[in-house]
Order: sequence, then structure tokens, then C-alpha cells
Amino acid sequence: MSEFKLLLGTKNPGKVKEAKRILSSMGKGLEIISFHDRDFPEVEETGETYLENSLKKAREISRNTGLPVISDDSGLEVVALNGAPGPRSARFAGPDSSDEENLKLLLDKLKGVNNRQARFVTIATLYISPNERYVSRGVLEGRIIREPKGSSGFGYDPVFVPEGYERTLAELGEEEKNKISHRKKALEKMKSEILGIIWERKR
Repeated sequence: MSEFKLLLGTKNPGKVKEAKRILSSMGKGLEIISFHDRDFPEVEETGETYLENSLKKAREISRNTGLPVISDDSGLEVVALNGAPGPRSARFAGPDSSDEENLKLLLDKLKGVNNRQARFVTIATLYISPNERYVSRGVLEGRIIREPKGSSGFGYDPVFVPEGYERTLAELGEEEKNKISHRKKALEKMKSEILGIIWERKR
């Protein structure tokens, strides 16, 4: 039986799939479960920072289920917009805005702007107890193009071209995107913390 059971604090199937792929490579000693195995209520993102949102989700889901939880909050930061939409990326055009509405508003705000530099940021939080929590950060630098391209991915992927690439994240496809994503970088950094926890529990 696995010694450390970790619940993924998201109901986004794409995020679940990506996190499982990254963390499963750690091998024995870790059992990764999702909302399919242990359901939990949605947690509203009301924080002003990625850390506030990430911690809030992990903490509330952990309290609800009694399990260690890893959650993340991600956003797009555009230099010409002073870092906006940032933590409000998913609700840039309003509380219940769609990906299409958010994308349209972003491009509208960047009309006539030459500086298209931007980056995706992820903050991941592993919450075990009030006194035992871990945080990691992942960043993907790039630029915003003027018209959406590609049909893969979600959110702002169709207008974001990663540094060193000529295609958008939506054109790269899921597999190639996941190799360089901000979320992958954050989860990769979290691996060492998880391995340390597993090792301590084996002692």
C-alpha cells in the first residue's frame, strides 16, 4: 500500500492528466488520486495573488477531505498591461467570462501596442497541515501575437508564443506544450519536497 496519498486539488481534466503524468514518474511510495476518486466542493478563487488562491484551494480541499492536497493557480502576465490579467486571468472579462471573452478583451487592450512580451506563471501549493505546506513556482516566457492560431489547449494558448518558438501553445499540441509548460516547471520543483516527505514517512 502506498505510504503517501496525494489528492490533486483541481476538477480540470487537463490539469489532472498533466499532473498525473509528471508526478507518477516518482514511482513507488506515492499514490496520486483525483476528484474521480475523492470528490470535493469547488473553491472560489477570491485572492489577489497566485499564492493566496493556490493556498486557499489546497487548504480548503484538504480540510474537506482529510488528505494532503496539491493545488495551483496560474495566470498570464503581459508587460504592456503592467502584469495584467495576472491572478484574474480566468475572469479578466468578468466573473463568469469565457475563454473567448477573455481572449478578445486581451487583444482589444493590445491593439496598436508593439511590446507584446508576456509570461505564464504558476504557483503550486502542497498542503498537509497548517504547519506543513510547500510552495513552488514555474514561469514560461513568451509573447502575444495579434490573432489566435491553433485549436489545441485552452485559455490564452492560441495567442501565446513561447520564447524560442514560432508557434502558439495551441499550435504545439498538448504533448509538446506539457514539456515546457509553467505548470510542469512548478510541479517538477515540488517533486523534491514530496520525495522528502515519502522518505521521512519510511523512517
